[in-house]
Amino acid sequence: MKSFGRLYTDHQPRFSVAPMMDWTDRHCRAFHRQLSLHALLYTEMVTTGAVIHGDRDHLLGFSSLEHPVAFQLGGSDPTHMAEAAKIVADFGYDEVNINVGCPSDRVQSGRFGACLMEEPDLVAACVAAMKEAVDIPVTVKCRIGVDDQDTEAALDTMAGATFAAGSDALWVHARKAWLQGLSPKENRDIPPLDYDRVLRLKARFQDKFIGVNGGLQSLDDAVLFMETLDGIMLGRAAYHTPQIMGEVDRRVYGGTAADVSPWEAVKAHMHYLEEQLSRGVKLAHMTRHMLGVFHGRPGARSWRRILTVEAIKPGAGLEVVESALAAVSPADAGLEAAE
Repeated sequence: MKSFGRLYTDHQPRFSVAPMMDWTDRHCRAFHRQLSLHALLYTEMVTTGAVIHGDRDHLLGFSSLEHPVAFQLGGSDPTHMAEAAKIVADFGYDEVNINVGCPSDRVQSGRFGACLMEEPDLVAACVAAMKEAVDIPVTVKCRIGVDDQDTEAALDTMAGATFAAGSDALWVHARKAWLQGLSPKENRDIPPLDYDRVLRLKARFQDKFIGVNGGLQSLDDAVLFMETLDGIMLGRAAYHTPQIMGEVDRRVYGGTAADVSPWEAVKAHMHYLEEQLSRGVKLAHMTRHMLGVFHGRPGARSWRRILTVEAIKPGAGLEVVESALAAVSPADAGLEAAE
């Protein structure tokens, strides 16, 4: 298997899809891969306890077509983080990432996520232990600070500690997280974005891989950072309008092939859907990640309606997806089919 991890030494990968709970599962990632060959895809966060003691095939299993794919861990005990990282590496993941950004109460009570912004030395100890345990890249995804922290000092300290411990990359969500008084949903929007803070961090750590996340609504927004930062990470925009990923290989990686259209992506994905259906996976568990792919195109509403209503029915199969495809504007279909 190709060693995707070494790309960090060449300041790659430059584009990734953020880890998102309940969204970026294996079926989501498999569909996103149909749109981009090169984007780095992240799993949902999984705790060290679940990785070590849970159903590993269920929690860590993935399709080989997903590469390059990174696994995000939640935890703060260096020994457990190293043990879990070893399990992740043995499963074939291309990277293991430490969550230092999630603000939920459950995460805080477990002493991981955004609250670790206040414990940079502990995060660094986790990085060091994981680097000792695995050969794949170990990275960190963090906030610019939490609560009343000075974001200049907090982010510089986190970056300095984790890079000194051997972290291969730092992905920064360019918002503070408020651990008291705001819900996780509010933490995605209310704290103001501060991209300039991430740019100042890069100016200080010029030889380190630093990527930005948070509030990027389109690929147009994201590529503005390509000349300054090493990585751009989209979350909700990539999930709700996945067709933008069809442009990633050309616009971000300099590919010469034509952009992947929604039609091409769905048709290419049929083989995966058929294979998973044969294993007993429910169609709706897979098609829920495909609802937005025709966003803004004639027939998009019918596409969503058919998948939403029909895919949940017992025995639903590929005919549902084919019916939904037929509902997209024939003119649009002909254009896409000709590309």
